[in-house]
Amino acid sequence: MKRMSVVLAVCLAVFVVFTAGPVFSQDAETMKLVREKIRADKKFLIATNMELTEAEGKAFWPIYDVFQDDLGKLSARGLKLLEDYAKNYKVMTNDIAKKTLDEQMAIESDKLKLRQAYLPTFRKALSDIKVARYYQLENKIQAVVNYELADMIPLVK
Repeated sequence: MKRMSVVLAVCLAVFVVFTAGPVFSQDAETMKLVREKIRADKKFLIATNMELTEAEGKAFWPIYDVFQDDLGKLSARGLKLLEDYAKNYKVMTNDIAKKTLDEQMAIESDKLKLRQAYLPTFRKALSDIKVARYYQLENKIQAVVNYELADMIPLVK
């Protein structure tokens, strides 16, 4: 039960960053601190659930950090897409809808490509069971974020 509360806390924090970007954008330093806190909380969640040995940890964490940096770039694209959608959904045109959908598909495709690109590297560091566990944790976090976003984002008019 304790692990579940940690998962929910991290997911909520990630969700806040995705949805509150415009609110925090006026204060870049605050936003940076929030992102760092979320990143640390997510890392704690992963560490708690991965059950890594010391040797596994030495191999895993450097790869994880670089992977998270790359995921962060895709998340920034997703946040920009959400901000653009928020500005345009009430006055949506076919051109804006096409551009929005194309970018959404590109981000999803790039996330899959990124996960596939890192898979051999993670497999060199960990057993397939541990890699599967890590990918499951990433999927669970993303599922909660996606659920919350889906609940908040209005349909195109």
